[in-house]
Amino acid sequence: MRVNCVGAIIVDASDRLLLIKRGHPPGAGRWSIPGGRVEPAETDAAALRREVLEETGLLVTVGPLVGTVDRPGPDGVTYEIRDYRATVTAGTLTAGDDAADARWCSRDDLVRLALTDGLLEALTAWDALPA
Repeated sequence: MRVNCVGAIIVDASDRLLLIKRGHPPGAGRWSIPGGRVEPAETDAAALRREVLEETGLLVTVGPLVGTVDRPGPDGVTYEIRDYRATVTAGTLTAGDDAADARWCSRDDLVRLALTDGLLEALTAWDALPA
């Protein structure tokens, strides 16, 4: 079974990437970009705005698709994750929903944090890392 998911690649004016620390499986305790499942009849853009708001307290404008990855899940599920650029338009960064923490991270931070499997490789391949 395939599950449609979205992720937000958000970089601030200081060239830092927004990451959340996952509070629940899959990836509990690991850092990733904000995102989650696309609900039935929901567009990718609507899902992305909802997930970013729930996990970070930030409102965003959704930009272009950057890339797509498939990740294995439990019980034979495959998560098809479509990652989009997004820009913060309002809000105050606060971890919420299933995010245990949320923070802006420099490129140097990314190599020190326990990231979700394949995140750094995908962002590198897509040339989507902060400078």
